[in-house]
Amino acid sequence: DEDDSDDDPLNAGPDPEKARRRFLELRELYEKCRAAAARNGAGHARTRKLREQIAEHFVQFKLVPRFTDRLVGNLRRVVEQIRAQERIIMDVCVSQARMPRKDFITSFPDNETDLKWLDKQIRVGREYSKVLERRREEILKAQTRLIGIEKSGGIGITDLKEINRQMSIGEAKARRAKKEMVEANLRLVISIAKKYTNRGLQFLDLIQEGNIGLMKAVDKFEYRRGYKFSTYATWWIRQAITRSIADQARTIRIPVHMIETINKLNRISRQMLQEMGREPTPDELAQRMEMPEDKVRKVLKIAKEPISMETPIGDDEDSHLGDFIEDPNIDSPVDSATMEGLREATRSVLAGLTPREAKVLRMRFGIDMNTDHTLEEVGKQFDVTRERIRQIEAKALRKLRHPTRSETLRSFLDLE
Repeated sequence: DEDDSDDDPLNAGPDPEKARRRFLELRELYEKCRAAAARNGAGHARTRKLREQIAEHFVQFKLVPRFTDRLVGNLRRVVEQIRAQERIIMDVCVSQARMPRKDFITSFPDNETDLKWLDKQIRVGREYSKVLERRREEILKAQTRLIGIEKSGGIGITDLKEINRQMSIGEAKARRAKKEMVEANLRLVISIAKKYTNRGLQFLDLIQEGNIGLMKAVDKFEYRRGYKFSTYATWWIRQAITRSIADQARTIRIPVHMIETINKLNRISRQMLQEMGREPTPDELAQRMEMPEDKVRKVLKIAKEPISMETPIGDDEDSHLGDFIEDPNIDSPVDSATMEGLREATRSVLAGLTPREAKVLRMRFGIDMNTDHTLEEVGKQFDVTRERIRQIEAKALRKLRHPTRSETLRSFLDLE
């Protein structure tokens, strides 16, 4: 049986004193290896033996994935520097000197830091030897950089490449193992996703989000703690599904922290409904949740679900919700009919005036025109003075005020 008490060594973490002692031993071996590499060279038997001891000691450390990734990244950067210098050498030898690629691939490996390799290729006396002689400085400079990389790392170029190769193989195996682990637990995702149906997301979407959580669980699982993987993965799967529901289920997205508050409010509201037999008021909810009443009202307002304007209304479902919502941008039928009647009445009374009087009033008041006009503008239109236009306007208005004509328009004033 697993013991979940605080005394469980799995939960206590590493012993600081023991860890410090191991790090000191590792540092001591590392310093010895650096000294041996500087004195005897990276390929010497003594140096190799010390490196093996470092590897045996280092493997005892249980590193977290993040730190392992850092170490892998450091090695990859060194290997990339090596390949960059090798590309320079190969470009000079193969592309510029026309050295057969097969000859280069046969002779150059294991001689990356051997400065005598170039002299041997020059002494061969082949067609490319003269070009190599001319580009000697460039090749030696690249080899010198490789020697510097070898010295700074305390390990040979060939060994670095081999370590990188083995590391790539190990990473490929790890990816395959993770893939198998994910595929083996897909049924766990389905079983958890079934509990979250009818919450705004399709079942297949819930499974996909749960799979993302499962992949995170595979990446972060630490088997040394002694817990079952399914126990650990369940939390990640649930977290991924609930987060996706909070982010995607609503038409109007609500922040996750507000979703948590809404869920808490709904839960307490259901409890109070069972206790009191009625819906709790915002004041009662605020007291139970120890939250200001204004905030409770705000949460209740946010928690409302949007509804479609196309929602059917009535038993026959022959009308929609949008048909019963007033549009303030459109005139009501009564206003439209009134305005149309006013236009007809205005045209009718203007028809009782002379054409000149009717046109002056139309221009002065902007009737059936885009804008009204000043006395001067109307005067220019008729080629008369402003005073004459004023007289025509006054005479026309007196005619319209006559009871026989004004009665038609007076009814619209009563409506106002």
